[in-house]
Amino acid sequence: MDAGINLIDTAPAYGDGRAETVVGKAIKGRRDQVIIATKVGVVRKPGGKWRDLSPASIRQQIEGSLQRLNVDTIDLYQIHWPDPDTPLDDSVNELVKLQNEGKFRYLGVSNFDTKLMEQVRSITDLASLQPHYSLLNREVEEEILPYCVKHNIGILAYGSLGSGILAGKYQDKPVFQPGDTRYHFYRFFHEPMWSRAMELVDVLREIAVSRGKPVSHIAINWLTQQEGVTCALVGARRPSQIQENAGAGEWTLSDAEIQRVNQAYDRIFKSSRMDK
Repeated sequence: MDAGINLIDTAPAYGDGRAETVVGKAIKGRRDQVIIATKVGVVRKPGGKWRDLSPASIRQQIEGSLQRLNVDTIDLYQIHWPDPDTPLDDSVNELVKLQNEGKFRYLGVSNFDTKLMEQVRSITDLASLQPHYSLLNREVEEEILPYCVKHNIGILAYGSLGSGILAGKYQDKPVFQPGDTRYHFYRFFHEPMWSRAMELVDVLREIAVSRGKPVSHIAINWLTQQEGVTCALVGARRPSQIQENAGAGEWTLSDAEIQRVNQAYDRIFKSSRMDK
C-alpha cells in the first residue's frame, strides 16, 4: 500500500488461511485504502486440498475468510476453481444470497472457461475472471479474453512473471525440491519451454536496459497494456520485490516496444507451435 498498490488478492488455500491472516493484520487501520480480493472453493480435508463449492461449505468458508481478514465485507469474492461434484447453479445461488447479505460486494471467478462464465452470468452479474496469463502463457487470448472484453468482465491475470522467469531472475534452470508447486504447475521450467523462455527474456532484458528499468517491468507492462486486462497479480517473497514491481505502474511501453516483444514471441514460440 505504501508503494501505491490498491488491490490485494489472496485465498484461504494459501497457507491454510495464514495468507488471509497476514493480510488482515497488514490492512488494519487502512481498510479504505485497498480492495480485498479472496476466494472460495478450495478446502483442506483429509488427504490434501479439495474443491468444495457446496452451499453449506461456501457459507462456512466466507465466514472464515471474514474472520481472518478482520473485515465486515470482502470486495471481490472469487470462485477459486470449478467443482465438478456440485452443480454450479447451486453454488452461485448461495453466493448471491451471501452477496445480498452484505458479505461481499462483487462476484468473480478464477480458472473458468467461457461456458462456465456464461452459466454464472445467466444467474447474476460477473465482475471478473482470474486466469493464468503472461507472456509465457497466452492461451486465453484465443477465446477467453475476447469473451471477457465483450461482456465487460475484468481480467486479473495471475502468473504474470511466470514464477519469476519473466523477472530475469534465473540464469540457469533451477532445481526444485520434491513437491515444489512451481515444478508441477508451470510448464516453463521444463524443456523445450525453458530454453525458449530464456530466449524471450533476453529480448525483455534488452528493452529493460534501454529504458533503465528492471526486466520485470517489461513483462508486467506488456500484460497490463493488453486489452481487457485490469491488473497483473504479482507475488513476492521480500518487500524489495513488491517495491520494485509496483514501479511498473509508473510508466508504459511504447507501441514499438510492444510490437518488438510480440514479434520475438512469434519467432520463438509460434514457429514451433510451442504456445499450444
